[in-house]
Amino acid sequence: MATPKTIAVVIHSLGGGGAERTLVDLTACWAARGDRVTIITLSHARDDAYPLHPDINRVVLDVAGASTGLLQGLLANLGRVLALRKEFKAIAPDVALGFMTTSSVLAVFAALGLPIRVIASEHTHPTHQSLSPLWRVLRKVAYPLARAVVTLTEGTALWIKANMPGVHLRVIPNPVVWPVANGEPVLQPPSKIAQRKRLLAVGRLHPEKGFDLLIEAFRLIAAQKSEWDLVILGDGSARSTLQAQIEQADLVRRIDMPGRVGNMADWYASADMYVLSSRVEGLSNTLLESMAMGLPVVSFDCDTGPRAIITHGVDGILVRPDGDSMALAQALLGLIDDEPLQQKLRTDAPRVRERFSLASVIARWDQLLEEVE
Repeated sequence: MATPKTIAVVIHSLGGGGAERTLVDLTACWAARGDRVTIITLSHARDDAYPLHPDINRVVLDVAGASTGLLQGLLANLGRVLALRKEFKAIAPDVALGFMTTSSVLAVFAALGLPIRVIASEHTHPTHQSLSPLWRVLRKVAYPLARAVVTLTEGTALWIKANMPGVHLRVIPNPVVWPVANGEPVLQPPSKIAQRKRLLAVGRLHPEKGFDLLIEAFRLIAAQKSEWDLVILGDGSARSTLQAQIEQADLVRRIDMPGRVGNMADWYASADMYVLSSRVEGLSNTLLESMAMGLPVVSFDCDTGPRAIITHGVDGILVRPDGDSMALAQALLGLIDDEPLQQKLRTDAPRVRERFSLASVIARWDQLLEEVE
């Protein structure tokens, strides 16, 4: 058995999101086997959406916040680096892991001159990130200084290789944890009504998730498929805009947005099909989970995650061109009308449980942790 390590993980928050859930799953495994794990968040603990393993140490810096102007941004980031460096000196980790771009950059700079090996990680394809010019420059300086940069897909790794020479890259996907767990908050799905079907989508109510495209696609098929309803789980800044779109389409009785729920296994079990309408993805946890639960899935072929999970026509349907509501509507119609294909997808989709198992992903992380010793 390997000698226990001291691992510090830096992330903006533990709010609801796929990267945050992945961090909680990974660190729980490390803590359970005896590694000394500390999770450091830049934002306050009131943002937490996921419970941590009881043996994990939690540090809240509470230094998050927007900056106006280049000088204020530089000063704010200097303060974050100094606060993080102070914690690094107190924890004395063997390895510091930055989760997502800004946390990774801060971790690299905070560890300069300290005997700490830093691993950075990207969880969104860089071409679609809304990073300020300052953060883009800081990332370009920081990543070659890290011992490794982890990406979720080969596509993101190729982009970093082309744009940041000298970076040591490793591709490690998100895991799918099976069986899918139920957590808080609990909201039970409505009881299924005979002869009605449920299309499910999950994610933050944010433009990058493309729920406006999904609502439009559903509008295009709603009259033909009057037995189908759409449920969108999640919360976020676009709620009022999406609700107005639903009302304008006169689909209030057919499209429901209940909010964020924790008992995802119950909702997957209540659905008949899953749809991912994102304009951009890293590696969608909800897509993995829905497939693990045996749901037929339809997804835009957006950069870069879905094509790393789905083999078109084998275990799911990829829609091209991505971002095209009409193409999404046609794909949904085609699958709804093809019961043999639905059954094939229900049979083949759960193989993601093995391909993206937590054990296999942990093994890849452990190999990297050993390499950076």
